[in-house]
Amino acid sequence: MTVKEKDGENDSGSNLDRDEIFRVNLDVHKATFRKLFGTNPKRPGKVETVSMQYDFSSTDCILPHPVYVWMGWICSLSPSKKTFGELKLLIQETYDYAREKCAKKKLSFLSIARLELPLRTKTFRM
Repeated sequence: MTVKEKDGENDSGSNLDRDEIFRVNLDVHKATFRKLFGTNPKRPGKVETVSMQYDFSSTDCILPHPVYVWMGWICSLSPSKKTFGELKLLIQETYDYAREKCAKKKLSFLSIARLELPLRTKTFRM
């Protein structure tokens, strides 16, 4: 989860440079994203906003992220208490998902660290 308060060079689709506008960004499970918005679009080019039928500058609603949507990110601009209430379950999911990914990385690293590699090098002839 991240919170962004202003447009950046590669991320201006939400028009965050307006007064009192901020964006909450969440990385949810792919299944949750599909349930909310359908399939993930292709990755946009550098300094581009993804091509979808959403107004990414809309406030107080849950939207696909204008740039990281291809990875399954969602967002909400300046959510009200009601919308934030809807986001709470998604924030918990984001937290659980981050822990899950971290555990997989640790397990993967430990598996690699335990590999016993041969000390000699094979010579290949052509």
